[in-house]
Amino acid sequence: MFSSYQEVQDRFDSQQYICNQETATVVYLASQMQRPLLVEGPAGVGKTDLAKVLASSQGLNLIRLQCYEGLDETKALYEWEYSKQILYTQILKDKIAETLQEVSTLSEAVERISTEEDAFFSERFLVARPLLKAILSDEITVLLIDEVDKSDPEFEAFLLEVLSDFQVSIPEIGTLKARQIPLVVLTSNNSRELSDALKRRCFYLYLDFPSTEQEAAILKKKVPGLDDRLLRQVAEALASMRKLDLKKPPSIGESLDWAKALVLLNADRLGPEIIRTTLPTLIKYPTDRERVLKDLGRILPREQEET
Repeated sequence: MFSSYQEVQDRFDSQQYICNQETATVVYLASQMQRPLLVEGPAGVGKTDLAKVLASSQGLNLIRLQCYEGLDETKALYEWEYSKQILYTQILKDKIAETLQEVSTLSEAVERISTEEDAFFSERFLVARPLLKAILSDEITVLLIDEVDKSDPEFEAFLLEVLSDFQVSIPEIGTLKARQIPLVVLTSNNSRELSDALKRRCFYLYLDFPSTEQEAAILKKKVPGLDDRLLRQVAEALASMRKLDLKKPPSIGESLDWAKALVLLNADRLGPEIIRTTLPTLIKYPTDRERVLKDLGRILPREQEET
């Protein structure tokens, strides 16, 4: 585990993930106090990557549950492996026949079989889904519940038992408590309001698009070959684009793609033509492209405007 927020920053930096003191502090406290961490913010600011880096920086396994509308317990928690149960039934049919040998009525047969049902409803027939995998793991894991806002409110309510007591209830078996309490990270794009009950159980972190300085630091670390002048121009241009009324502002991943494209094209400065030809790496909607091209005067670096 981390010994301080500074260690969080250092380890994340070694994984090429730059985080500020607030983010590092919240991650440190959540890990020390064994509290789930709810990370909200616009798409593409590094919420999912935070969980991935949290796992890799400590050598832990990452278990990911991708949320979507209609997600239910069987897809998130467990399923019974019915085909395996049927196979065992066929293999053991002689033993079952022996058990029922002295039975004369159907009701007696049902009663006799019911005393043996635990043999077919045990952990050996469970197919563990992400939540149960995290609960049953003998090692500490990082459990990523990604885009929880896309799930239904009913599923969100189901999560409360897991996040409160780190246990799950299976009717045929009983309550299974976590062997090791996982580090839980929930992400949300804030497409709908999450319940107060869920938020009460979590520490909260809001990640926004990086500042110009932070973006420059990210580009410098992840895009070798980007000279300092172009790096500064790219970071400033991205900040200007995100201030426009775009359907989808450029994410950090897309900004990295753009910077890499500029390096491959041997660009040494931003100009109208290089922006226009490389926009497909950055902008993904026709209306956004039109808006960016219309406002190139606000996006071009000052030194370009003066030439």
